[in-house]
Amino acid sequence: MKKSSLCAAIPMRMVGPVKIIGPILQEELLVPLATFETPLWPSTNRGAMVSKSGAGIKVVIVDECMTRSVLAEGPDAEYVANVATALQSYREELEAVIATTSRFTRLKDWHIQIVGNLIYIRFEMTTGDAAGHNMTTKAADVLLEWILKHYPKLQYVSVSSNFCTDKKVSAVNGILGRGKYVVAEITVPEAVCERILRTTPAKIVNLNIKKNLIGTLLAGGIRSANAHFANMLLGFYLATGQDAANIIEGSQGIVHTELRGRDLYFSVTLPNVIVGTVGNGKHLTFVKENLALLGCLEPREPGANAKRLAAIVAAIVLCGELSLLSAQTNPGELMHSHLRLERMDLDRVE
Repeated sequence: MKKSSLCAAIPMRMVGPVKIIGPILQEELLVPLATFETPLWPSTNRGAMVSKSGAGIKVVIVDECMTRSVLAEGPDAEYVANVATALQSYREELEAVIATTSRFTRLKDWHIQIVGNLIYIRFEMTTGDAAGHNMTTKAADVLLEWILKHYPKLQYVSVSSNFCTDKKVSAVNGILGRGKYVVAEITVPEAVCERILRTTPAKIVNLNIKKNLIGTLLAGGIRSANAHFANMLLGFYLATGQDAANIIEGSQGIVHTELRGRDLYFSVTLPNVIVGTVGNGKHLTFVKENLALLGCLEPREPGANAKRLAAIVAAIVLCGELSLLSAQTNPGELMHSHLRLERMDLDRVE
């Protein structure tokens, strides 16, 4: 078989403009989504129309960090417990160790779990405009080396112990965060719900409770109460050169709705938005073009472009989530839309 450089082509279209407000940006933007789920484009675009009908989608970043958890073992539980306590007085030394690995990696915090004679240390770091997987692993390598040197009874087990938690469903990421912790929210007037979404605020609130909250509880969902965050995340991640596998923890988010008088308050909370504007995958031409379109390649202070990108993806998740929940309040609308839109797309191909 002849070896060649292969490329998987995924359809991509722009949705929007999406109107975003808040401390990070106040703009109307076209947003690229790459997906085979072709109804996602018009559906998300409907949410974008809602954003333009009023003040817009307000986005706030609550926190940020990238994590890597190292694992070592000692002779017994008493020894590793003493190590856990002693490390608290070495913060400056650990910060200096990390600084040798990158100009942008900074130690934020760490959390420790002890199981028998095993010590799990989950380091939290900030990594500038990079998503930070490799930067935190590089830092974790030297941190673990430093710890083993200072506590010679410890033995190396792994630089990654699954307490991170990387690309897996977990509770810890939702509680402590991994990536950007982002909240996007909007208040939709009753008239806009009826005109654009063809439903009412009360119906959306009712469905969110019974589907996203109770339904997910019955299914045994972990730190998750949403209809399809993963769809918008994947489309955005592929279009902007992100590690697509991070939609696993990224899609563990919560939809919260309320009636505000006769209007709808609608929010999405995503504690694990893992995105970057530099690093692996960002050299591709279409990625650079999309990042430039989103205003995420501008000369700003370190980390500002990645925060902007996280704010945009949270807004686009809200658009898609609002539109789908609205459709599901009406019997038959979801299936009818899929059949009509996917048939139209197939006709274009044929």
